Amino acid sequence: MGKRMSADPQRISIAILAIGGQGGGVLADWLVDLAEDAGWLVQTTSVPGVAQRTGATVYYAELFSTGLFSATQAAGTPVLALMPTPGDVDVVIAAELMEAGRAMQRGLITPDRTTLIASSHRAYAILEKSALGNGIADADAVHAAAKVAARRYVCFDMASLAEEHGSVISASLFGALAGAQVLPFAREAFEAAIRRGGVGVESSLRAFAAAYTRATQGDAVPAASASNAEAGSAAALATAAGVRHPAVDALLTEIRQAFPAPAHAFLIEGARRLVDHMDLAYAHDYLQRVRAVAVLDARYGGERSGFRATRETARYLALWMAYEDVMRVADLKTRAARFERFRKEVRAAPGQIVHVTEFLHPRVQEVADVLPPAFGRWLLATPWARNTVTRLAGKRTIRTARLRGFVTLWLLGRLGGYRRKTLRYAREMRDIGTWLARIEHTMLTDYDLACEVAECARVLKGYSETYERGRRSFDALMQAADALAGKPDAAHRLRALHAAALQDEDGCALKAGLSELDVSSAR
Repeated sequence: MGKRMSADPQRISIAILAIGGQGGGVLADWLVDLAEDAGWLVQTTSVPGVAQRTGATVYYAELFSTGLFSATQAAGTPVLALMPTPGDVDVVIAAELMEAGRAMQRGLITPDRTTLIASSHRAYAILEKSALGNGIADADAVHAAAKVAARRYVCFDMASLAEEHGSVISASLFGALAGAQVLPFAREAFEAAIRRGGVGVESSLRAFAAAYTRATQGDAVPAASASNAEAGSAAALATAAGVRHPAVDALLTEIRQAFPAPAHAFLIEGARRLVDHMDLAYAHDYLQRVRAVAVLDARYGGERSGFRATRETARYLALWMAYEDVMRVADLKTRAARFERFRKEVRAAPGQIVHVTEFLHPRVQEVADVLPPAFGRWLLATPWARNTVTRLAGKRTIRTARLRGFVTLWLLGRLGGYRRKTLRYAREMRDIGTWLARIEHTMLTDYDLACEVAECARVLKGYSETYERGRRSFDALMQAADALAGKPDAAHRLRALHAAALQDEDGCALKAGLSELDVSSAR
């Protein structure tokens, strides 16, 4: 049994940070039952976040032993705090990794006292998902800070462990708390609290036991190696194209023999994405486009930078070629894995029907994009035709639990092979060719600037209006790249403009940067 770290041996303070659906309230209830059954006084409070994923609910429990000192009885009932105080918390439990980071920011974790128990999985916040660039917070930074800030750091993927045992993360967190042995209660007392709860007892006990064992084995957080990531992408590529497909082996052989090793993981993942987006021939076209850059990269000093130009071109070309159109969206919305995920999220029983309503608002541009180029351009240039399509398309809801709704989207999603004959495909392939030619031409005189030109394609993402905003930024950046060519600090200045383009949706930061450089913008 572990030692308590409280300065007051009669009191233990525990803060639980959890977001909606993670069972933070259930975990707090188990703690109350555990302590009261042992004859301790206990008080819990909770302060919810202002909205889901803009702030977790903070549950706070104070446990007070009335049996440690006889003087306590004479002094009367102790007064327990309503909220955790920085520097005065014995145990912090974070039901998601970034909540551990927020607990450190609040000063709830101290190296001489606090045990931090956190799940290493991520539930991305709205700001992370909506960021124009890569808005995902750095998990490694949280792990590094936690090892310094906490007296002890217990961290592993408790969400996956709970799911494996048909339970929720609260059971895993409770098991990790017991396994960390920082409370003066036996394992059997924890399990008895779960049984007295009476809901999902067996699955909760299984998840509890697995987390208990994991917490007693060590606290290290495993990191995926680059070779493992490449192997996983290769396996996924085979799955996307059909397992044991000889063309897949040929594609993998081409990547490993014709391209530098630092680019292999990017190329394999890119090929997988494009096979899934269209077919093997499309993935082969992708490799042919990257090959021209790789040849120049080897000739103009790419080895010194780990073949950065090839890596970044491979990364962003794959994302660009896998653009989202009406057919892609319909395909993703009707995949079996998506419906299975919904069933797991709502905990549907076998045989239960889960109703899903899709809200669609196709614009004239999206309709024109799936037409043959001549017809698409005619539609966009003809006012009466545009108005007619706008009225007919409008805002629609489709219920995919019904046969008609599902078949409508499913048939639309099966038209991926027709994509090569559309206006959107012709436009994207033309613009991709221009971008690649700019990278190749720039590499002849300024390698670093060529790499920055490749990375500027990062602003192209999303669907509909989101993509159009990114496209305007991209066009402005390409204008800037041409204007900066030949200047000694061209790469640095283009990098700054790229960063500005990712700061806000309205492009105000990019406009300001362009005006300072006296570079005209098409925005």
